[in-house]
Amino acid sequence: MNIEKSTIALAGMFQAAELVRQIARQGLFDQGQFETSIQSLLKLEADSVEDVYGEIGGIKTGLQVLCGQLGAGVQREMEVMHYVLGMILLERKLMKSDDLLLNIRAGIESAQAQVEMYTINHPNVIVYLANLYSQTLGTLDFRLKVNGEKRFLENQNNADKIRALLLAGIRSTVLWRQKGGKRLQFIFSRRKILRKAQQLLERIKS
Repeated sequence: MNIEKSTIALAGMFQAAELVRQIARQGLFDQGQFETSIQSLLKLEADSVEDVYGEIGGIKTGLQVLCGQLGAGVQREMEVMHYVLGMILLERKLMKSDDLLLNIRAGIESAQAQVEMYTINHPNVIVYLANLYSQTLGTLDFRLKVNGEKRFLENQNNADKIRALLLAGIRSTVLWRQKGGKRLQFIFSRRKILRKAQQLLERIKS
């Protein structure tokens, strides 16, 4: 396992999960970090893990939340962990279906063309990605339940953003697996991951 590469991808997962929590609970979110997460979904070809997210600063939120989840004596955000573990389970099921993988790739390629016409956070793009999630991952026998305030969850724009973010989170999960990520690392490699995430945050500051 390459600890730096897998930690960057893991931060991508935690960022998507944290943004889902923010939208569901508060109806508010960091626009810059949201755009990075969506951009990472559309980056099918990249020179490096870091390149998937543009730059390390783009996943600052993910690194901060990851440190909070793994650090000792810190109040953990269990909803975020619930979403991350759900992404891991969905990714395992997705990788068993060649048809769904092909459909998602074709859908992402179509979304790339839309971004060239509009912008990364244009409602048309977000709605398209949300529908792609529903028509692919949403058909699996496991549904990732999102908790939050009813008034925020019933807002269609919020619901679309949440689905698009979950799709982005799955993309980061695939990347995390490719770099040697495994669930047991949350137990056995916690300190290594925490230390690397802290080092990456320091790199952002400097």
